[in-house]
Amino acid sequence: QVQLVESGGGLVHTGDSLRLSCTASGRTFSSYAMGWFRQAPGKERAFVAAINRSGGNTRYADSVKGRFTISRDNDKNTVYLQMNSLKPEDTAVYYCAARFGFGPILAPAMYEYWGRGTQVTVSS
Repeated sequence: QVQLVESGGGLVHTGDSLRLSCTASGRTFSSYAMGWFRQAPGKERAFVAAINRSGGNTRYADSVKGRFTISRDNDKNTVYLQMNSLKPEDTAVYYCAARFGFGPILAPAMYEYWGRGTQVTVSS
């Protein structure tokens, strides 16, 4: 069992930056590929970014490519999402997710564990 806790969300203005963190319980964090997803009001949960177990391979949604960076620190059991040049359309609840095994994986159905989410609101 893995428990995930996101933090770092908040209310920012267009063009600002935020860094989200997701800390996992347990001692086998490096065995899990990780992903970030987001869900805006009235929309389905959407892929944002994913990273493999070692951190050497990443994937991004086209809408965030060049602005967001996913990274991980396996010693700290933490995955990060650095978000730069934020836009109002980035407003959503952001979730981190974990799956045992290889990655990066884009499909949310492939992830076994989910955090409760952190709200990101970008005002224009």
